[in-house]
Order: sequence, then C-alpha cells, then structure tokens
Amino acid sequence: MLRRRTGGESVEQIQPDLIISTGKRKGRNPSVASIYRALAEHAKREAYPEAVEQAHADFAALQPRSPWTSPHSP
Repeated sequence: MLRRRTGGESVEQIQPDLIISTGKRKGRNPSVASIYRALAEHAKREAYPEAVEQAHADFAALQPRSPWTSPHSP
C-alpha cells in the first residue's frame, strides 16, 4: 500500500485491492477512512519512533507480573 501510495495512486484506487484478513469483516475491503487512519498511524510511527518505544516500555511496566514467573524473565 505504501509503495503504491508513493507511486501516486489515490487511496480510492488502492482500496479495492486490499482485503481484511481477520475479524468480523474478514474477506472484505477496508473503508477509505480505515486506510487513511492506517497511513496516519504509520506516518506518526515514522516521525516519532522513540515515542512509540517509550509507550511500549511504559505499557509493559504497567502489566502485572504473574506470581509463577521468575523475576528475571522478560
């Protein structure tokens, strides 16, 4: 999708070729709005990779540890 978008194709031209692979809408095409959201999320991750890494680290730190795991396990 990114390659085609960079090549000048519009989202509307790309949309019929995309297929949702899991979930309730499996086998259907994503909406144009969903494609734009995915492109915006990708652009944000590319622009601020350190923020994404920090958010993942913060989330992992908030997860409760199981009493059956070793304190040294990841």
